[in-house]
Amino acid sequence: MSISYKEWSKEYREILQVFSGKKVYILYSGGKDSSLCLDMMLEASSEFGFLIEAHGGAFPLHRYLEEEKSRLAIYWKDRGIHVQWHDVDSMDSDLESAQNPCLVCQKVRKKLMHHLLLSWEHDWSQVVLVASYTLWDLVGYAVEHLLSNLFSSPTPPDKGLQRFIETGQRFYPLLHMKEGYMVFRPLLQYNTPEIIEYLQDRSIPILSVPCKYKDFRPKRILENYYNKLGLLFEYNLVMDFARKSLGLPEPLRYTSTDKDEYLKKLF
Repeated sequence: MSISYKEWSKEYREILQVFSGKKVYILYSGGKDSSLCLDMMLEASSEFGFLIEAHGGAFPLHRYLEEEKSRLAIYWKDRGIHVQWHDVDSMDSDLESAQNPCLVCQKVRKKLMHHLLLSWEHDWSQVVLVASYTLWDLVGYAVEHLLSNLFSSPTPPDKGLQRFIETGQRFYPLLHMKEGYMVFRPLLQYNTPEIIEYLQDRSIPILSVPCKYKDFRPKRILENYYNKLGLLFEYNLVMDFARKSLGLPEPLRYTSTDKDEYLKKLF
């Protein structure tokens, strides 16, 4: 399936119309997924009448060189959006000494975003948070849950369940939280090869410096496997499997969560 803005906006029209007049915050990393997300949301902001901001955590440092950040920022500035890079209080040496540097990196970036989101003074009923999870992320979470929780005994016993509760909310394109803000994931129906094709066809730049620790990341390992087998997935089938076979929590499990807890532990 080739990606097109026309088909995407048609699919999500009812959701995008609700964003009119709201402040939409896009989590941007400079990678392929968030670049597609920003491209789509930027075009939608004009069509549906909402404001967007793009925020990125510049970590690990060896990827986010000044020239890299500047190159990406200039491209998006020319298209009318200011990418706001945020520095972290960690160094790459923290990753070098870690048993799993990817987990450390994720914690650093999540801590930064949590701090930023809660430090801004918002009318939260007017806020939309946009994250660029894709279909291959969802398949990865399903595989992880099968291998770690259903086919083996995690230690401690509730560790795997807590992890699936965290990742489970990412299966839903839209969550309308009790404080009035919304969480939108606009790329859940797309496979990685489709995303790469879209970016290449439109010459949309992404980070060019590979992460030194990419091979520690389960998603990367699984992506290589999917690519070798030529696998493409269907969102509806993945979602149906997650509900019937994995016990995917219902949206209320997440939408009823207090904002601080959700942003700190789940988002």
